[in-house]
Amino acid sequence: MTMIRVLLGALLLLPFAAPAQNYPSKSIRIVVPFAAGGAADTVARPVGIQLAELLGQPVVVENRGGGGATIGADIVAKAAPDGYTLLMAVSPPQTTASFFIKNMPYDAIKDFTPISVIGTLSQAIVVHPSVPARNLKELIDHAKRNPGKLSFATAGIGTAQHLGGLHLNKVAGIDLQHVSYKGGGQAIVDVLGGQVPIGILTLSNVTDHARAGKLRMIAMMEGQRAKGAPDVPTVAEAGVPGFAMPDTWIGLFGPANLPTPIVNRLHGAVAKALESADVRTRLESAGFELRNTSQQAFAEAVRSSYSMYQQIVSGAGIKPE
Repeated sequence: MTMIRVLLGALLLLPFAAPAQNYPSKSIRIVVPFAAGGAADTVARPVGIQLAELLGQPVVVENRGGGGATIGADIVAKAAPDGYTLLMAVSPPQTTASFFIKNMPYDAIKDFTPISVIGTLSQAIVVHPSVPARNLKELIDHAKRNPGKLSFATAGIGTAQHLGGLHLNKVAGIDLQHVSYKGGGQAIVDVLGGQVPIGILTLSNVTDHARAGKLRMIAMMEGQRAKGAPDVPTVAEAGVPGFAMPDTWIGLFGPANLPTPIVNRLHGAVAKALESADVRTRLESAGFELRNTSQQAFAEAVRSSYSMYQQIVSGAGIKPE
């Protein structure tokens, strides 16, 4: 009887095993849940070109922005788990949208299969030269002397920058006010002009201005220093022990229940794509630090970042709207 059950189970898996073994046999679609020209699009297009060469099938990048990146993600969440509809996602908002949006059409953890992290973007704390603080400790002391009077600019609500600022407020015991912009480009203009004295922004947005002396870069938000600014300490090193925000990653996902052979095929192809000199040059010039971790390590990073962001949002009393 046991042998019969084993044979029946094997027969039931045959319809799924054959397509996985022959994968891919047609064009692949990578959905980017943002408008063209953004960070995810910048990654998806050169990586897609390399994947097409490595996999022997066309790879089409499709921009489906809107809904705080949920429209494009929902397309992939509801697609067949056959490896032909994939998602190029950024966290946040991939792991945070449900904390801000009511009636989410999918579950950020259960409805996707993490395939491969591609790179990370470091987030920096910068201050306008008029701020009397040359390091993070001095900034925290200044903020404590002026509770509720200092503000920080970010690229938007629900971003790693916004949530990082909320977490810094709680851990450091300060009250910086959040000023949200529609992208880092708009935010940096007002920080440079001094209208907002503090910025928590992507490193690539602030590096040139810091080198020119127009801004003072005082700390990195993650648990490790950034390759692009090795002399800038982390928040933990600069005076807030134990502080570390999750890496802001960009990575490739499929729908839930994507067969392991397909996951492995795609993960291996992405790893090879990142070895391309053209891909490395284009992504590193856009501020990405390329990563090549295992699929399991990426899946764990997704879960851990979701958990930490959930705690930050809950602690701040934010409710989905």
